[in-house]
Amino acid sequence: MHPIRPWPRSRAATVAVAALVAAAAMLGPSPAYAADDTERPTAPGPITVTAIDTTWVELTWTASTDNVGVVDYAVSALFEDTGRAYSTDTTTIRITDLLPSRTYTLSVAGLDAAGNRSVSNPTLRLTMPPGDTQPPSAPGQPVAYDVAATLLWLRWTPSTDNVVLDRYEVYRVDAGGQLTRVSEVYQHPPGRTSTQVSGLTPNTTYTFVVRARDEAGNWSALSPPVTVTTLPPPPSCAVRTVVRQWPDGFVAYLAVENTGTTAVNGWTMTWRFWASQEVRALWGAQVVDRPNNSYLRVRNTSHNAVIRPGGTVSLGIVATGTQLPEEVTLNGGVCVAADE
Repeated sequence: MHPIRPWPRSRAATVAVAALVAAAAMLGPSPAYAADDTERPTAPGPITVTAIDTTWVELTWTASTDNVGVVDYAVSALFEDTGRAYSTDTTTIRITDLLPSRTYTLSVAGLDAAGNRSVSNPTLRLTMPPGDTQPPSAPGQPVAYDVAATLLWLRWTPSTDNVVLDRYEVYRVDAGGQLTRVSEVYQHPPGRTSTQVSGLTPNTTYTFVVRARDEAGNWSALSPPVTVTTLPPPPSCAVRTVVRQWPDGFVAYLAVENTGTTAVNGWTMTWRFWASQEVRALWGAQVVDRPNNSYLRVRNTSHNAVIRPGGTVSLGIVATGTQLPEEVTLNGGVCVAADE
């Protein structure tokens, strides 16, 4: 038998192996693997602004330390409830997609190779320099709707702005022209141009105006005013209901009595009415709308607007579904169920 001889190795291969061994020795001990490293880096030092303009900012901070090594920094810029995330493998960053006059909350956290994340350093609240001096256009004249005894809704056509709207403010115009703010409508997200005004006095006349503010702090001119009178206090009422029902529908007859001491002159009535239900017929009243798709709102006809004390108004409805009339209100006042 012939002895087994080792496979011949070229001189070049021998040199390459030797070089790899030497390089490994120079690198020292192998770093910890992700599975072995559970220690997170220390928090970076405080954020410092090194340069700033209306739409960009340069930041720096003291490095994190770690038992193995920090490989990245996670940077965030938060405005209201929205934000942007950035990353860098150095202790500086330039953020370029910011907006003038907007206030951001900036934070930095260190990350190591194993994915351990430090706590964020103390955050920095930074307001960008103003870069916008053009005010928004004035909002359109408010329109009052869903007027009740102690509250009402206002809506208006929107303002326009060369950058971004921040909010609308609604004011009550008091005697002598003094303005009292009654509502703020923020535009984050944008598009809201209505608000409810509550805490009003029944049977009282009010005047309201609206103005807009952009994110640079520029104010629009005031809108044209709207004057509206709240309704009298809700009447006391009682309701009797007679129902004939089938598997997916019903006919209901409602008799609503004014149990107060003052005549009702013009009325709206609501009761619970789900979105899946449909009105097939209605008499003694006219449909106004279906607020929130949870109620049906009707109003008087031309011949039954007045309900004198002790008087009754009668109406009927044919509808689909199994939800019968309940939670009946008359001009915002809840009607109690009367005995049959």
